[in-house]
Amino acid sequence: MSKNKLAKFADMANYPHVFQETEFESLETPHEMKGHWKERFFHNNNPIILELGCGRGEYTVGLARMFPEKNFIGVDIKGSRMWTGATESLKDNMKNVAFLRTRIEFITRFFDAGEVDEIWLTFCDPQMKKPTKRLTSTYFLNRYRQFLKDNGIIHLKTDSNFLFTYTQYMMDANHLDAVVLTRDLYTEAPGLNLSPEQLSLLQIKTYYEQQWILRGLSIKYLAFALPKEGVLVEPDVEIELDSYRSYSRDKRSALTKAH
Repeated sequence: MSKNKLAKFADMANYPHVFQETEFESLETPHEMKGHWKERFFHNNNPIILELGCGRGEYTVGLARMFPEKNFIGVDIKGSRMWTGATESLKDNMKNVAFLRTRIEFITRFFDAGEVDEIWLTFCDPQMKKPTKRLTSTYFLNRYRQFLKDNGIIHLKTDSNFLFTYTQYMMDANHLDAVVLTRDLYTEAPGLNLSPEQLSLLQIKTYYEQQWILRGLSIKYLAFALPKEGVLVEPDVEIELDSYRSYSRDKRSALTKAH
């Protein structure tokens, strides 16, 4: 029988690589780790990669196994899910993994300018009705700019036609060129001219991703570089609903751009 939420929270309160910060006085008050993750926690000068909305932490842990020369931090507000990856990485004594429990809206409180090299967004809620809550909206991109290195890479992997196409519109509106873009990753990957490193990291499949694949849904992936300079604008587009419901999410939407 799996542990209940309170037991998981009690576990993580004692995990040395888990930082749980859900309440604080002000967003302007920096967390003690801001600007110090490499020296105080990882004890190296390796690149830092974030997984925002990490859920169970499959990507955080999977990428950390593939790339021991890089540091990975999974971020989510749902601690009972995060417990899975946090427990696995602790049992395996992984030194390049950390987890941060907080709302992504508060993310700038934890990382300093240029401290993060890349961001992964894996199967995050597409937030059909709340544009500012979409993790690829300009609302969040402007936050990422505060700690992502100039032209740092943002990866999006999703089952949602809505979020994928919305992100395309956002990129078009802001002249952000795709490094990689595909609407059917596992079918098109051989023709995408990906490096061996890219091919290997894209083979990690989260629990929910495997469920969506079994349902016959294509997995979409794109990556783009985010420059620090320039004003970002939201795309002004019409949005339709997706044609399916996805587990605990509300009915979602797809845009009219090519499917």
